Amino acid sequence: MSSEENALSVVALGGVNEIGKNMYVIRYANDILVIDCGSKFPDESLLGIDVIVPDITYLLENKDKIRALIVTHGHEDHIGGIPYVLKQLNMPIYATRLTLGLIEVKLREHGLLGSSRLKTITADSALRFGSFKVSFFSTNHSIPDCLGIALNTPEGTVVHTGDFKFDLTPVNNHYPDIHKMAALGRKGVLLLLSESTNAERPGFTPSERVVGEHIEEAFSKAEQKIFISTFASNVHRLQQIVDASLRFGRKLALLGRSMVNVVDVAVELGYLRLPEGMLIEPTDVNRYSPNEVVVLCTGSQGEPMAALSRLASSNHRQLEVHRGDTVILAATPIPGNERNVARIVDNLYEIGAKVIYGSGSVTGMHVSGHASQEELKLMLTLMKPKYFIPIHGEYRMLYQHRMLAESVGVEGDNIFIVKNGDVVDIEQGVASQRRKITTGNTLVDGLGIGDVGHVVLRDRKHMSEDGVLIIVITLSRADSKILSGPDTISRGFVYVRESEGLLEQVNRIAASSLDKLLEEKVNQWSTYKMTIKDEVGKFLWNQTKRRPMILPILIQV
Repeated sequence: MSSEENALSVVALGGVNEIGKNMYVIRYANDILVIDCGSKFPDESLLGIDVIVPDITYLLENKDKIRALIVTHGHEDHIGGIPYVLKQLNMPIYATRLTLGLIEVKLREHGLLGSSRLKTITADSALRFGSFKVSFFSTNHSIPDCLGIALNTPEGTVVHTGDFKFDLTPVNNHYPDIHKMAALGRKGVLLLLSESTNAERPGFTPSERVVGEHIEEAFSKAEQKIFISTFASNVHRLQQIVDASLRFGRKLALLGRSMVNVVDVAVELGYLRLPEGMLIEPTDVNRYSPNEVVVLCTGSQGEPMAALSRLASSNHRQLEVHRGDTVILAATPIPGNERNVARIVDNLYEIGAKVIYGSGSVTGMHVSGHASQEELKLMLTLMKPKYFIPIHGEYRMLYQHRMLAESVGVEGDNIFIVKNGDVVDIEQGVASQRRKITTGNTLVDGLGIGDVGHVVLRDRKHMSEDGVLIIVITLSRADSKILSGPDTISRGFVYVRESEGLLEQVNRIAASSLDKLLEEKVNQWSTYKMTIKDEVGKFLWNQTKRRPMILPILIQV
């Protein structure tokens, strides 16, 4: 029996050395459990890509061993990959009511809801999957219904914290179950996987309740319309916005598809209390006095097509920000989004709006949903793990978390900072990291999953930098002579009307290159195209110091 079949194995398919795309695999013998299935957004180098999800090659190779997908909570970086993965691998999904509600919205959009197997769990659920006994414990985060997971295996207990913080005054009065965490620690935790997002941040993360106080203060000073943008999934914050709107006698309008979806699900399942008659349509906002309305919208991360961005550039079909309106950004920019958010703030100031933005002590309009250093140390102290794998973070965060673990007594040799695909095997109580499995990114572009690879991206980058030249030539089928053309079409390379001379020379070079090959009785079309590309490419580099993508199109009639 191979060590893989005999050992407890843990591997991340996404979520380490990155923020987002969380997916973790726990295997013992012939049983595999998957925890989370997230997505992440592309950076500017991935032209045209909509979203990135984990590469599930390993799961497809072992699909007969997969017992379940367990989801810790309903954020995109934990559920965003589910519809794309389910198209290739239909596994039963276990999650809490709100998390399942948000997953259902995605599956319905992708036409997968009817074929999906969705199972509701709570913090008190106890499940059995082959070698695994699974239990759960309640945690706090910036979305309700979050769970940590304890997997009892023949080797020992593995704990996955999910995303968490210790909020001792939670908005929904659902407290972190510290007693259950401590009980797990007393029984003995073999391996802890704990999130690392705020491992660089000292102290404790403030309670979400602090934000509610600042929202009420801002509402009390606002004289006209209030526009407030936050993460749609932060139901606790949405509740505090609803409560403030009620207190100051304002109606509430929703802008943005994700905001409408989350509010619908949260109200239907009882996670969001919305007084009857408070919600109005965006088209009805102008029927009310400006001091009677709050507009809750998406776009706190500066997304170009989101509601806030279009409002800031006076491009929204239904609503407009006017001088004297108050605009609140109740979220902090995710690293990489700062420039887009700054542009929106600039535009809003130009309109004459009163803008409240910035996190922490600056405005008090946002607190993190993730544990800071003291809370991470508390989790480690409660669990007392023999082995520790920091997860959910970029390398520097994982490294800082390692140092925190050492500071509370975890042995340095028992801490593994892994990359996606690194397998940690535990056999007879001894852990080692000696092997890797296939993993990486699957790129989603429109309806295509994984059909855009590095070659396509390279071509897109090439076209975006130097443009494209299409050279069309028609040949006679009878005697292979040029009947018409070459005709050159330029897109993104040079403006045709101002470069007629250059393009005429391109046509002459293409024609002479092809004539020479025809005289030599060469009859391979691939040679025709390659020669035209080479000769025209050399000429254009000499003339312009640019290398457009050159596409010769030969037609035979």
